[in-house]
Amino acid sequence: MAEQGFEYKPMDTTGGISYGGGEEWKPDDREWVSQYGYGMVNWPGRDAAPVEETESVDPNQDYVASLSESEQAAYYEALYGPSPTEEELNDDGSYEWNWETAGCSGWAQHELNGEDPWSSGEHQDLTDAINDFYTEMPNHPDLADLNAKWASCMADAGEPGFATQQEATDSISQELNAYYENQTEYIEDDPALDELGEREIALALVDLDCREKVDYRAQYQKVTYALEEQFVADHKAELDAFKADAEAGR
Repeated sequence: MAEQGFEYKPMDTTGGISYGGGEEWKPDDREWVSQYGYGMVNWPGRDAAPVEETESVDPNQDYVASLSESEQAAYYEALYGPSPTEEELNDDGSYEWNWETAGCSGWAQHELNGEDPWSSGEHQDLTDAINDFYTEMPNHPDLADLNAKWASCMADAGEPGFATQQEATDSISQELNAYYENQTEYIEDDPALDELGEREIALALVDLDCREKVDYRAQYQKVTYALEEQFVADHKAELDAFKADAEAGR
């Protein structure tokens, strides 16, 4: 900013709003599951009041106020770059941010963080492979026996129809999404939501029983660790290239 002819003091942006009362997430603890289920309808800290933190104050506001209108416009253009043109704007008013045209703030952010190799597109094949790996993992053949034992236990306990443990949690998520999609007005203490919360807890407790019975977590972790090691071995060259770009900030 000094090179552009302006004074500038770094701004502390740590202020904001936080929510107190949160607890550790314990999906394998019976007492926790008995209260929250999967933590979807209800969760730790849900009813905690927001705690306002100290509001950030721009140390440059007095200086900017002392500038003329044209000088202020030049100041903000130097700091944030020129406003996007109509051609650069999307239909919803958004636009693609580019540090090279984002003024001194864009330059500083680039100097601090470098290029994001995840979004550069150069490693798209690797990112696609990682996404596919974790999306398809629950249905991997190496987990078929474990899932079958868990599903059999669920059916015996009156919760049939789930092939994987993820399907059980997804079923509550889908019901909750449907509930909110059908809401036209806010209803405090809605019995329908309370009923879904009770259903969630009941399903989560049966799920927990079956996971404990078949040692689900330990066995699942054992298989996934082996699959991850194989994935790393199969994609070592791509991962090494990605690591090198990340460390170089490009």
